[in-house]
Amino acid sequence: MRIYEGSPRQDWEEVLRSVGAYLDDRGLRGLVFLETDTGFIIQGTVVQDASGSSWGEALGKATRVTLTLEDDQVAAFMDEALAKRGQGGHSHPSRFESELRVIGKYLDDQKPKDIFFFELDGSYVIRLSIAGQGGLKQTLVEFTAADIAELISKAPALRRDTTTSGRKPG
Repeated sequence: MRIYEGSPRQDWEEVLRSVGAYLDDRGLRGLVFLETDTGFIIQGTVVQDASGSSWGEALGKATRVTLTLEDDQVAAFMDEALAKRGQGGHSHPSRFESELRVIGKYLDDQKPKDIFFFELDGSYVIRLSIAGQGGLKQTLVEFTAADIAELISKAPALRRDTTTSGRKPG
């Protein structure tokens, strides 16, 4: 996707928010998220309801799902999400929509060349490739579930500060 290399979509916060809503709609959990030159490859687990009567089947069946999302699909998700928000009455963002949005905000501040991350039970480990004077630098960042919850709780105030002053707090 290469957000900062000529793509018309240059906002990780909105990209990941929209992709997160798409993932929530599909019920994915335990994400592995890889950026490619043309979009993202996302792998996760979906638990399908059981239709049988035995105890093991009552828990449901976990199935691994791999999605390839191209840049134009992500653009469509973003347009859909914006249209829904414009209609009012939009309920609170769902899990990945909220979590990936705050991660996107962090990424916007870092401006990575590319990203890879995985999620487990609301915690994230992210590998960022950041271009610098010495070449490409790899950095690992970890967000615990508590870190994510704190970022989500602070997000409305940050958005208010950005929209009222015309600049990001800092």
